[in-house]
Amino acid sequence: MEGYILDWANMLLRWVHVITAIAWIGSSFYFVWLDNSLTKPTAPDLKEKGVDGELWAVHGGGFYNPQKYLTAPRQLPENLHWFYWESYSTWMSGFALLVVLYLFNASTFLIDKNVFDMSPGAAVGFAVSYLLIGWIVYDSICRLFNKNDRLVGILVAIYIAAAAYVACHIFSGRAAFLLTGAMIATIMSANVLAWIIPGQRKVVAALKAGQPVDPIHGKRGKQRSVHNTYFTLPVLFAMLSNHYSMTYAHKYNWVVLILIMLSGVLIRQFFILKHKGKINVLWPAAGVAALGVVAVMIAPQPRPAVAKADGEAAATVSFAKVQEVMNARCVQCHAEQPKMMPTAAKGIKLETPEDIKAHAQLIYQQAVQQKAMPLGNVTQITDDERALLGQWFEGGAKTTN
Repeated sequence: MEGYILDWANMLLRWVHVITAIAWIGSSFYFVWLDNSLTKPTAPDLKEKGVDGELWAVHGGGFYNPQKYLTAPRQLPENLHWFYWESYSTWMSGFALLVVLYLFNASTFLIDKNVFDMSPGAAVGFAVSYLLIGWIVYDSICRLFNKNDRLVGILVAIYIAAAAYVACHIFSGRAAFLLTGAMIATIMSANVLAWIIPGQRKVVAALKAGQPVDPIHGKRGKQRSVHNTYFTLPVLFAMLSNHYSMTYAHKYNWVVLILIMLSGVLIRQFFILKHKGKINVLWPAAGVAALGVVAVMIAPQPRPAVAKADGEAAATVSFAKVQEVMNARCVQCHAEQPKMMPTAAKGIKLETPEDIKAHAQLIYQQAVQQKAMPLGNVTQITDDERALLGQWFEGGAKTTN
């Protein structure tokens, strides 16, 4: 029942996380677009009211006229909507999902002994510390160099690249990618919690009290908000990367992660400028070029041709050897009563010839082509054993020889 309950928790938390992330990213993208698409008002009455920019739009059969005030309207409305629960809900559901899936199964998901041999407790401690240190270093950079946005951007980029390198040399590739995304997402949500919303509250309080507004709150909030919009696409890739083992299983996976995150930043830059009416195709071209470098870098290498028997048929692989590999490397997680998990992982069992035959395609895909299984190569499958499984599948996945 424990495994069944964890599967339900995983499914529901992932569902909530995706929903709240859509709400957060959607509102963030909308306000970046809106802020860059406003035009100066021409009506005298709007200028008198302090309106600095406006936009006319049509959507869903209605017309909308959002307006941005230079400071604030003369009288604040009673119902003022604050955009923060989208951020908080996304982070809380994401962290809960991280706990259920990764921290509760640290030996399976966080640790790759070929990368760094550590205990599950140490892995959990490193993972949580990685998130906290990420925010502390980022926030310190912003505080120390707050008068130079370009320098801040360069230093933050260097730090994230260094953090990605460290993660890929401590955790399994899959966990390193996800934790790097989680670290950046933590920074994004902490920006909202620690700077953007508190600054806005101070501005509102000053306006209600009839006191002058300190412009520093708007400047700080704007800086952190801009950082968040550039972080968005790198975070989205990191969160989706667990589906694409070709990226995190590479020998130089930290380079792969950095280049793909960089491509996301470059593409986002294109759209930010486009909102302002500036079209510069060099930005997305550079992003595509970075992806092209990754594609060439991680492309599968051709395997040696299968040996021939009597110059005709491909050499057959004994199913007994295939079953030996399954028993040594796979049944620890894929069995009626697995040793490393409460229940069979994903409900897949590989104990009998019938089970192995039924999942031959999946075995070939996950263990041979993508090298995604075993997770973190916790059972130490060898390249020769992967090649053997590949030859067996390509030879017809027979269980009778």
